[in-house]
Amino acid sequence: MGRRRHTVLAAAVTVVCAVTLLGAPGTAFARALPDPAPSASPAPSPSPSVTLAPDKDLQAVRAKLEELYHDAAVATDAYNLAKEKAEKQSAEITDLNRKIADEQRKLDGLKDRAGAAARAQYRTGGLPPEVQLMLGNDPQDFFDGAGRVLQGQRATKGLIEETTRTQQDLKLYADDAADRWQKLEAGRKAKAAAKKRIKERIKEAEQLEATLEKRQRERLAELERQAADQAQSAWLGTGILDELNGKASAAGKKAVEFATAQLGKPYEWGAEGPRTYDCSGLTSQAWSAAGNPVPRTSQQQWRQLKRVDIKDMRPGDLVIYFGDASHVGMYVGDGTIVHAPRPGRTVTLAGAGSMPILGVVRPDAD
Repeated sequence: MGRRRHTVLAAAVTVVCAVTLLGAPGTAFARALPDPAPSASPAPSPSPSVTLAPDKDLQAVRAKLEELYHDAAVATDAYNLAKEKAEKQSAEITDLNRKIADEQRKLDGLKDRAGAAARAQYRTGGLPPEVQLMLGNDPQDFFDGAGRVLQGQRATKGLIEETTRTQQDLKLYADDAADRWQKLEAGRKAKAAAKKRIKERIKEAEQLEATLEKRQRERLAELERQAADQAQSAWLGTGILDELNGKASAAGKKAVEFATAQLGKPYEWGAEGPRTYDCSGLTSQAWSAAGNPVPRTSQQQWRQLKRVDIKDMRPGDLVIYFGDASHVGMYVGDGTIVHAPRPGRTVTLAGAGSMPILGVVRPDAD
């Protein structure tokens, strides 16, 4: 019975690895271990246990998980950017609506004034000044009246010009608001698409991890740590720490203090604290707390902040990772960063060289 159990479990691992690796060409899949050689005396039935898949297969699982979580990180950046734009556009539309309401009230007032002028002219019969002179008894009354007429004409002309300008401004504001509504709607669709992709990738990763037994997950985590340690050791092996001598600025110290105070808090995509964070949510909130706001996403941080050479890196600087700038951590010194890694993890310290570095940016550049 024990031998049969052993063989079934081993075969199950084989099926799990074969399914999760999606039939990648050139990938070595797990095989059931060969039956033990017969012994002279029958051995007692072994207690049930899980046969671990070979490391090469778990490495393939690890690579697939990294791909899924990286894709989720890219989608998270897109979601955060769309959200930020939507909030800005909503505020702009609110401001435009206020301006439209103000201009409409102004236009209504001008129309009331124009109506009053028209009614006054109607009461005087609408006679031109020279006719009023011939019909009048006192020339001086005429000249006084003519002066008032000229003033009225100038006022009427100014009223017409102001009304025209107000109508033009009102149209511009209305057109601008309509354009911003279209952009806002497009941004909402982009945000919804990014949100859907995030959830799909995280769900796929969680389902993949769920196919592993506890001991396999522990071994997988160990392989991840080993890979990060090897990358960090290779980075430190370049002698980079010997070149790093930058001291944190006052604002940089505050940013580091804020970021490290969040250690142990869960990662959550799209989160900016105070209970959960994603990678750029942590760095942007840290620098906001230091009195120096920075862009919300890692990609915008990479594009907009001043870039510095790695050897000039100092605590508080942001280290941008991967070729698409999809991850960010904050350098805290001694070759270490603080960052929010990915779903299922918490804010933690890690080697600055444990992931592929794209570059370094400085939020408080002189």
